[in-house]
Amino acid sequence: MTDDDVISLEPLAPANACVIWLHGLGADGHDFESVASAMDIADNHSLRYLFPHAPVRPVTLNGGMSMHAWYDIYGIGKAYEEDETGISESHQRLSRLIEAQIDLGIPSSRIILIGFSQGGSMVLHTGLRYQQALAGVACLSGYLSLRQSLAEQLHASQQQTPILMMHGTDDQVVEYTLAEQSYQLLNQHQLNMHWQQYAHGHTVSMEQLDDLSLFINHCLTE
Repeated sequence: MTDDDVISLEPLAPANACVIWLHGLGADGHDFESVASAMDIADNHSLRYLFPHAPVRPVTLNGGMSMHAWYDIYGIGKAYEEDETGISESHQRLSRLIEAQIDLGIPSSRIILIGFSQGGSMVLHTGLRYQQALAGVACLSGYLSLRQSLAEQLHASQQQTPILMMHGTDDQVVEYTLAEQSYQLLNQHQLNMHWQQYAHGHTVSMEQLDDLSLFINHCLTE
């Protein structure tokens, strides 16, 4: 992943923690760039924000139209085949981005993954499999992909990692029940799961950002 593939927002003081935020299908890293200034983070957490752009690829669900996508989507739900190759490629890219931050002196225990929609599914996938404990993972309006491989690939390092799923009860893109089923499955693995629901659709509200600020502060003070 080159510098052109990632928007990096640096704090005023030297960074001692990092949030990597993945956008949803058809958007790009600019989609959530403005949220950094909306977050209420404790002064002792000097956060670097990274907003990577997904590659442009044809998306079957959208009639083969090319757009920024972390992987191809044939349909949303357990009945549809999943793009294992695309998910694996984005998993490797996100893992390399985490490792680059570690090389810059930020330990994995100070790195938080956040993603919206398809990006949320991607941070869940990578966060659960990453081989060093992360500070936290937050999936907004997303779902668990490749659930059949989770039991084999879930890494013990993430057993205590706080994992937050946030979802709108009126979401018409990623149905509420799909996210809830993902949460319940993850709970069966005795992970450090947290669930919050909101009375809105497939979007991110200020209420969510306030709750996400609390989550980030909690993860970085554990």
